[in-house]
Amino acid sequence: MIKITEELTKPLLIDGAMSTALEQLGADTNNPLWTASVLAKQPNLVKRVHQEYFKAGARLVITDTYQANVPAFIANGYTEHQAHQLIQRAVKLAKEARDEYQQATGIYNYVAGALGPYGAYLADGSEYTGDYQLSTSEYQQFHRPRLIDILSVGVDVLAIETQPRLDEVLAELELVNELAPETPCYVSFSLKNWNTLADGTPLAVAAQTVAKYNNVFAVGVNCIPLEEVAAAVETVHNAIAKPVIAYPNSSAVYNPQTKTWTYPHGHRSLSSYLPRWLAAGLTIVGGCCTTTPHDIALLHEHLQELTGKEIDHHD
Repeated sequence: MIKITEELTKPLLIDGAMSTALEQLGADTNNPLWTASVLAKQPNLVKRVHQEYFKAGARLVITDTYQANVPAFIANGYTEHQAHQLIQRAVKLAKEARDEYQQATGIYNYVAGALGPYGAYLADGSEYTGDYQLSTSEYQQFHRPRLIDILSVGVDVLAIETQPRLDEVLAELELVNELAPETPCYVSFSLKNWNTLADGTPLAVAAQTVAKYNNVFAVGVNCIPLEEVAAAVETVHNAIAKPVIAYPNSSAVYNPQTKTWTYPHGHRSLSSYLPRWLAAGLTIVGGCCTTTPHDIALLHEHLQELTGKEIDHHD
């Protein structure tokens, strides 16, 4: 088995949004648990989304655990035992999709266990503002049960993603070092603007701080506008020697009042931005909110055109 860290001498494609793909398959994610609710009601759809991203050319998919945490499940009527089962199910579904794709194609792909921030549990947009603060032990008390569930099933890497606060990330990394120090992690921040975390920390400082951890193999940003990616990637690339990851939203803009996405500037594809992202120093690329398997397929096609045989063919 090749470790993902050995593949990063060339660009690596990851998946896109879980929520948008689930909604296209008919799932209802309009609830406090968001996509995690589908783990209980229609788990086959979660697996199908992973399968579609692999078919689109993604080499890594992220488990449906961003919003899945024990307190949230309990608050929405599940028992603690059921909560642990559903988190483990999320990992199993991703691994089943990966293994079946490997059996069909011979291509070994990767599964990342998603660790969303405490702000995602609050379900009030705090993962984009960082308007909360806990102690290190409180952060770890929140993250520990989910991390243990993810590790019990096993993943290739951990995705510490959409993180607005540096203090929370450091608490998570210390927890990973306690429970699974050999597990590779990437850290992806949510930003106030292209060079500043939501909590006000300069992006370059945050990147340098987390890159010091031996098991952090990549650092970057996600859930940001397409227009900010190149500058953010260049900032991280200039600050650290490790690979840079970015998976932005599509060109859609979210309206928190109506809870809908619109395209005020028209539909712009992620793939059209790819050359400038690669030139800025990007190694790992994918999509976040409102991106789909189609977007990832276009990225895959464009990566092949730009880098030739360096990108694996999934036809």
